[in-house]
Amino acid sequence: MAYQTINPYTNKVEKTFENTSDEQLEKTIATAHELYKDWRFNDKLEERKNVILNLAKNLREHKTEYAAIMTKDMGKLIGEAEGEVELCASFCDYYVAHVDQFLQPEVIATTSGRAKVLKQSLGVLVAVEPWNFPFYQIARVFIPNFLLGNPMILKDASNCPASAQAFADAVKEAGAPEGSLTNLFLSYDQVNAAIADKRIVGVCLTGSERGGATVAKEAGANLKKSTMELGGNDAFIILDDADWDLVEKVAPAARLYNAGQVCTSSKRFIVLSKDYDRFLKILQDAFSKVKMGDPLDRTTTLAPLSSKKAKEKLQSQVDLAVENGAKVYYGNQPVDDLDGQFFMPTILTDIAPDNPIFDTEMFGPVASVYKVDTEEEAIALANNSSYGLGNTIFSSDRDHAERVAAQIETGMTWINSGYASLPELPFGGVKNSGYGRELSSYGIEEFMGKHLIYEVRQ
Repeated sequence: MAYQTINPYTNKVEKTFENTSDEQLEKTIATAHELYKDWRFNDKLEERKNVILNLAKNLREHKTEYAAIMTKDMGKLIGEAEGEVELCASFCDYYVAHVDQFLQPEVIATTSGRAKVLKQSLGVLVAVEPWNFPFYQIARVFIPNFLLGNPMILKDASNCPASAQAFADAVKEAGAPEGSLTNLFLSYDQVNAAIADKRIVGVCLTGSERGGATVAKEAGANLKKSTMELGGNDAFIILDDADWDLVEKVAPAARLYNAGQVCTSSKRFIVLSKDYDRFLKILQDAFSKVKMGDPLDRTTTLAPLSSKKAKEKLQSQVDLAVENGAKVYYGNQPVDDLDGQFFMPTILTDIAPDNPIFDTEMFGPVASVYKVDTEEEAIALANNSSYGLGNTIFSSDRDHAERVAAQIETGMTWINSGYASLPELPFGGVKNSGYGRELSSYGIEEFMGKHLIYEVRQ
């Protein structure tokens, strides 16, 4: 595959990167494995903590520079990209502050003797990461595993190579030893070869169901642990007692942030019949006011999609939905006055369960709005999905919202807000949205060895 930065606003190739050779891959695995052994038997946690503190400082000092790299790679708004860099720096702060607690041996209560569990590193990991959050996706798996003592080999998306390399370079500049995080421009065959290598102990992936199934199969065949975050079709449920001022403020951004290219963005809006027309007008009003343009221009409010391929796929999905009975309430018109990969914000209604798009994730600024008569129907509709990543519930009664949340088959629920990602909050889903968790204490435990030390009482 070709690793290229093709600016989705200008459609110009800005940089091409050479593919990694098999010899380079072998050298990288060998170096990382030797580093793992050094860390495993010599600790050096304090040194690693200092590296992560340096990384946080680097990210903050060069926030706009790094943000511009991401914007040119995949098109996100410069302000959103700066927020992403700052979020990554907050991951550094959080894990350095809590890693000693997370790695503290756990004493096991037993009357038969003395027992404790040591928290230890396992070895070299392979990370397969996507393009929609080029720094964030790497940071949330690298930082905790680096502190734990697991070196990482990165295979990033082919359309954001400059971002991946910039993050890896930032880690090196922070003082990380060679092998800590190595960004490689790998083919899928090389990814499989790396997973099969006995020096690799696990693989983490964020991406499509198809990509996840392929990597998980390879990991399973080689008895390697894997974690998967595979997207979602998140429901945004507006209950009868919702605060509509808050709904009006939050709902449009919940779909349009990052041009709608977010696994946890709200994609299915579920509204009671009495509020259906009101909500459609709110969404249409907000969608009609977006300003498309140069994502490096801070007055732009809607960025282009990440690539021509992404735009064509989204258009084919909308066309398929309409061919099978969906109605276009707003949008779905070509953006002829701009050259970039722009997609007009679109609202679809009347999507029946037999519509092939009903259980499909649409990655872009397209909102599907559903009308229900009861709360029970809303819950059933939200659960009628092969995905289960996140969902949003709007209610002015916290207990009411939490009762509904407990009935949704999902990994995460946000109440009265769009999706959020914070270092202390575990991230992950159920069903076809994957398995495993990232961030918080759960994230550092995924590839942690839990070593029982037991002494029987004589």
